[in-house]
Formats: sequence, C-alpha cells, structure tokens
Amino acid sequence: MHSLDDHSLRELLPRLRRFALSLTRSASSADDLVQTTLEKALSAWTGRRDDGDLRAWLFSILYRHFIDGQRRAKRYARLLSLFGADSAVSASPEDIVSARSTLEAFERLPAEQRALLTLVSVEGLSYREVAEALDIPMGTVMSRLSRARTALRALSEGQTATPSLRVLK
Repeated sequence: MHSLDDHSLRELLPRLRRFALSLTRSASSADDLVQTTLEKALSAWTGRRDDGDLRAWLFSILYRHFIDGQRRAKRYARLLSLFGADSAVSASPEDIVSARSTLEAFERLPAEQRALLTLVSVEGLSYREVAEALDIPMGTVMSRLSRARTALRALSEGQTATPSLRVLK
C-alpha cells in the first residue's frame, strides 16, 4: 500500500497522463482528466481503505471519470440533436425551419409524453429503466411512447394534436 504523498504522486503522474492521453487522444483533455482524478483522490483519501494498490485506485478513478464524461457527452449530443442543434454548422434554412417546428411541436405535447420522449431519446434509458423510474409496466411505456412519437410527428407536420380514442366494447 502506498501513501498519498508528493513523491508517490510525482511517480504516478506520467503514468496517469499516458493512460488519460490514450483514452482522450487530446493533451489538454488528458491533463484535465488527470487533474480531476487527483482532486477526487485527494478529497476521498481519508475514506479510502488501507489495502490495495494506489496506482490501481488512481487508474480506476481516472477511468470511471472518463466513462462518466463520455456518457454526459452522448446525452448532450442527443439533447442537441433532439432540439435541432446538430453539429452541422451550415444548416440549410429548411433544416432550421424543420428543427424549430419539431421543437415547437415537442413543447405542445402533454408533459407525460415529453417526459417519455426525453427519458428514452435524450437520456438514453431503456424501456425497462423508464418503466422502473416511472413505476409503470414496460408495455405501458412502449404504447405511450408510440403514441408520443405519433403525436410529435403529427404536430411537426402541422396536424392538430387530438388524441385518438379507442372504443372498448
């Protein structure tokens, strides 16, 4: 077991940076990742168990932080694409109008449908995770999501949003 002292950190710093660089492929991102790792390690040091390898612990923190950042980036990209702010800088006027129309249509959906679309399309939750989060059966999630997508499509095409009622006998 290593202690968390200046000498140990200086010895591990190049290894952490090399690992971070292999993950991020960017020197500045790797430096940021190493800095965040060290900050997290220093703040969590008092609660750390005395067994285990310092190097493995630091690599684990670095890797988990990298994966969390990747997940956040994917959620952010999904959010941008949902609201029509794709990375295409030179969007055509038609694309801009279409994106605005879709966003306006999304805002006119009932809160329940907006929530389902957001959880699945933006947050990337599975149907099962949404069912657990909202405490409803998975089949209900699937049918409500289908109706939400249909309503969004109809609204963005300029149709009125009248929910279709089924007649039960």
